[in-house]
Amino acid sequence: MSPTSIPRTAVLALGGNALARSGERATITNQFRHARESVAPIVELARDGWRIAIVHGNGPQVGDELVRNERARGVVEPLPLGVLVAATAGWIGYMLQQSLQNGLRRAGLAREVVTLVTQTVVDPADPALARPTKPVGHPLPPAEAAALEARGAAIGRDGKGQVRRLASSPVPLGIVEAAQVRRLVEAGTIVIAAGGGGPPVFDDPVLGWEGVDAVVDKDRTAAILAHALGADVFVVLTDVDAVYRGWGTPAPVPIKQLTVTEADRLVSSGVLDEGGMRPKVQAAAAFVRGGGERAVIARLSDGPAALRGTTGTTITRDA
Repeated sequence: MSPTSIPRTAVLALGGNALARSGERATITNQFRHARESVAPIVELARDGWRIAIVHGNGPQVGDELVRNERARGVVEPLPLGVLVAATAGWIGYMLQQSLQNGLRRAGLAREVVTLVTQTVVDPADPALARPTKPVGHPLPPAEAAALEARGAAIGRDGKGQVRRLASSPVPLGIVEAAQVRRLVEAGTIVIAAGGGGPPVFDDPVLGWEGVDAVVDKDRTAAILAHALGADVFVVLTDVDAVYRGWGTPAPVPIKQLTVTEADRLVSSGVLDEGGMRPKVQAAAAFVRGGGERAVIARLSDGPAALRGTTGTTITRDA
């Protein structure tokens, strides 16, 4: 981007698996290593002059926090799930913030980075609160899954067919601190916000903001944030290179372009799994339907190339 160009804004939704890889122990050392790897394409976007807000997932990490809760319940009081979402938003944000600050410094870029723990508004009567569907934590061996289920935990399969714990996931309606995020982004600060979808809250007529024991899908929250910021593009960065037709079959085919109508048709066909690509496509389509220029779903390392349209799946308005 030339110095006289109008700044463009991108909201990046970064999957929680970018830090905790499948089949690898989720040690803090490993997660810091992956954080440093993950910010490389974001540094490239910063070099190109993009205004940037980052929303990260926390599925593996909040599941680990639930395990810590259970193992330590005889010693310390367990924390509710909404508080654990806020906690992971803080320490994952810290890892990404520090890694991004170091990456920007090495690149000679004078950009500030800040993490905000933001609250996501939900409806306390949302029927999704009574229907756990969101996979959290790591894949479970059969004995552990059976033991958790016997204690009342919801268990199911994710988009890859792996058995995991499930949490309730209400639909996000807004972000309490969206105006603060916008002011920072417009000033050129790279903002990490709505971590893990943000701890869900509702506005009680007597008490004010109150927490909800659930998790919110980070892609849907990121789409809401993108609207609030007036973003030019919404980018969902995940562990696959595109949306595929025939995913899970012997011959899957990547989809390079989708209109909003085509994306809606793909979602309604039922071929996309609720714990994987389905909410990503829904969030991307919602952003464009609401007036956004385009949305992109791509592999994390392909972020800059996906913005140029050379990889990933781009969702645009209907002709």
